[in-house]
Amino acid sequence: MSLNPRIPQPGFLQHIHEPPKRYLKEWLDVPAHIHHMAYRMANPPTERPQSREEFRHLLQCLTIPDEDCVVHEKLGYGVKTAENGDRLVVAWEAHTEYYSYQIWHLPADREKPLEFGAIGFPGYYFPFSPLGIRINALDMIICPVEQMAQEQLKGLLPGPQLYGSQVFGQTIHVATTFTPDGDIRERYYIWAPTRDVLLQHLLRLTDTLVAIENYTHLILLPFQAFGRAVDHVHEYEQRHLYQRSVIMNQLETATPQALQHWLTVLSKDFLAVSRMAESMRYKLSAAPPYQSIVLSNLTALQERPLPFTRPIGDYVSGMITGVVEGYQQLLRRIDALEHDFEGTIAVIRTKVELLLQAQNLAIEQQNLKMLASVDKTTKSQAILQHTVEGLSVIVIAYYLSGLANYIVKALHKGGWLANAEFASALVVPCALVVSCALIYFGRKVINKRLLSEKGASEETK
Repeated sequence: MSLNPRIPQPGFLQHIHEPPKRYLKEWLDVPAHIHHMAYRMANPPTERPQSREEFRHLLQCLTIPDEDCVVHEKLGYGVKTAENGDRLVVAWEAHTEYYSYQIWHLPADREKPLEFGAIGFPGYYFPFSPLGIRINALDMIICPVEQMAQEQLKGLLPGPQLYGSQVFGQTIHVATTFTPDGDIRERYYIWAPTRDVLLQHLLRLTDTLVAIENYTHLILLPFQAFGRAVDHVHEYEQRHLYQRSVIMNQLETATPQALQHWLTVLSKDFLAVSRMAESMRYKLSAAPPYQSIVLSNLTALQERPLPFTRPIGDYVSGMITGVVEGYQQLLRRIDALEHDFEGTIAVIRTKVELLLQAQNLAIEQQNLKMLASVDKTTKSQAILQHTVEGLSVIVIAYYLSGLANYIVKALHKGGWLANAEFASALVVPCALVVSCALIYFGRKVINKRLLSEKGASEETK
């Protein structure tokens, strides 16, 4: 081990400690009119670089000079100043699952009132439809105003219920209705008595509000798929309950055909539930961490409700708390359903294995009986073979003795033998010896030929 510790490279320390929007903050001002748009990426590793190139194209379409543009891996912005002094700031930021655009219009005339709707920068328009599914669109006005009455806010913000608070422990006020306007944008009106207070918390305030909105919408995005999945899970639960009841009642007397049918049906349903489980886990698993992000940002706002509004946190918490718990409950039901299918399939497979074992035992017993019968037959054949060989010896000896008697009689008549009966008696044992020798050598020759033929056939194979 070296006694000189390795010094971390300054680039890494600078990367983790430097605020990512440090230089963007220098271009921002109040009053400001902001359009915020967020888009979910279907395939983030592929679409995140594409969104960065899309942002470069946006900068070119807006004719923003290269020297006024900054594009990093996950953050970029460009600044353009009109002839009348108005400033346009275009910002892009990529996150884990979505990316966003923010269009800031900073008028040169700070006394000119700002209005919700289209960005008032001269000649500005958004030139294309961005990549992905739009999950959020906000229309925000930030301006120094001494105070806003309830009637004034209701005239600016559509919707029946006002939500608003003082935030960050300052005299900064935020009001909204969470109701989209005619351009499908939610409106936020932010004001404070002094411009300096707004400037001090400007970027932090906008980042907190858009994070709350973006992650709330990401939580609610799969809600329709969640509703359909709840119905499907209920159907599979009822179906499996009926299937399991039938199987348990008929398992003892089930035929192989019935077992095969049950396994086929259960395997098909199990695959369908598994596919649904993987899809729902992919869509819903991010909801708890997103909920934590939303709640932590709501806490960071340090809300103090206005007299005529409800707190922003009440609406947001009420929207996501029950939904996230419902998501988790669905995932638990799907997991339990998968385990139920696996258990039922395991029971049927155990039954099939027991039947196979019983069948194998029956076949083994039958084979043992056949082997015993073959062994008995082999012994009988061996006894019969020895009997035949013995009879063959007698027969051969009989015929040899008969032939020898003819020779003995002929020799006796010719005067060559004096005692024919004695010679005939000697021929009998000699015939027995010759016949035994013939049987022995014949059997040896046959066995040798059989062995040679068997070896030749094995070499051929």
